[in-house]
Amino acid sequence: MSRNDELTDIERLLLLAVLRLHPHGYGVSIRDEIEARTKRQYSFGTIYTTLDRLEQRGYVKSREGEATAARGGRKKLHYELTGEGNLALERSLAALDAMRAGIGWKGAVA
Repeated sequence: MSRNDELTDIERLLLLAVLRLHPHGYGVSIRDEIEARTKRQYSFGTIYTTLDRLEQRGYVKSREGEATAARGGRKKLHYELTGEGNLALERSLAALDAMRAGIGWKGAVA
């Protein structure tokens, strides 16, 4: 895996959230999923900039949903993982697992 293929922490979190929310993951639900599970808060700018970067790399693809009156006639962009995105996520998580293996760490150091 080249340096260009490596995922950042936020990229991993976004890909996992997209995977969890499939087929209904969109910006707000992705952000909410990450916050609910990790207690980390990210701005919408960070979420959408990272989703755009992941789409440019071919790791996610977006599709437009239906326009709704609740959104002022705007459409949601729904995201899903591509085969390449799934492979990149698997490799990234495997690397983390390999680094954690055998160290017996259970949590934060006081």
